[in-house]
Amino acid sequence: MNKLTHNFLAAALLMAGAGAFAEPPAGQAALAGAQVRVDVGGRKLNMYCTGKGSPTVLFEADAGHAGWDWSAVLPDVAQRTRACVYDRAGFGASDPIIRASTVANASKDLNFLIRNAHLEGPFVLVGAGYGAMVAQHFALRSRGAPVAGLVLVEPMREDALPADRTARLDAVLACLGAAEQGRTGDGCSYPATSINGEIGPALAAAQVAQVRKPTYWRARASELDSLEVSAGQLRTARKPFGDMPVVEVRQGEPAAITAAVLQVLDKR
Repeated sequence: MNKLTHNFLAAALLMAGAGAFAEPPAGQAALAGAQVRVDVGGRKLNMYCTGKGSPTVLFEADAGHAGWDWSAVLPDVAQRTRACVYDRAGFGASDPIIRASTVANASKDLNFLIRNAHLEGPFVLVGAGYGAMVAQHFALRSRGAPVAGLVLVEPMREDALPADRTARLDAVLACLGAAEQGRTGDGCSYPATSINGEIGPALAAAQVAQVRKPTYWRARASELDSLEVSAGQLRTARKPFGDMPVVEVRQGEPAAITAAVLQVLDKR
């Protein structure tokens, strides 16, 4: 992987204190509900954009997560350029899944989203965990959408999938069964992440509503159940990124992620 960066400049460390919010990040409530729902072939995915400029920074959430996870990063990036988050099928305010939640299918949906929402490239893709696999697959098989850089936050790797994925899937399937019976099972909560910052009441309510939906657990289960297929898809697509800047963030903290995005933007 070319230009892979593992350590950031002292500036990133100086920003770390800004990562802890005394109150929810500005604009977080807008991410808690539907904004712009874009047709991706008979289904609609929810998207939210803010800021102006080029390239467009597009955020891809981790497995089982919605676009609102980026609420602590989005405002700072939007001060510099256009920044967009979206919900993959089954998550947030997007329509349910109708097919296996693989990396390739997510990449196809993203291509439809960009085209049908008339988003202007080039794009810098920021992916966390599983979302980093989606971002890389899209960059490698972008079908004409120009990708100008990648920021990979604690990326999941196609040759090092989580060892506990079977146990995770069993737990998610148990939560799906509970949701189908109209109840919330033990431990069936929206997964926490250090990327979020503080959670305001609107987002907290949205997360509670999310885990009550069987459609959420089906999508979450499908991503886990399809991990080996997804890994194979990315492995097949893998090739050098050439001169494209690719920065890896080892700790999913808002300040470090923002610094990485700015680093990529400054290389253009």
